[in-house]
Amino acid sequence: MIDLGPYGFYVLSAYGVTLTLIAALVLQSVRRSEKVRIELEALEARRGRTPRG
Repeated sequence: MIDLGPYGFYVLSAYGVTLTLIAALVLQSVRRSEKVRIELEALEARRGRTPRG
């Protein structure tokens, strides 16, 4: 492993926090996308349109 000296804990902690936040944002985006897709399909069904795809 690369020798980070006395700053290793802080550097690795920063990477860990960053990766956790990015993963949370991706998960939130996927969940929101699914929710919006379902809402859009319901709206289109009420207006008499068929969803594409």
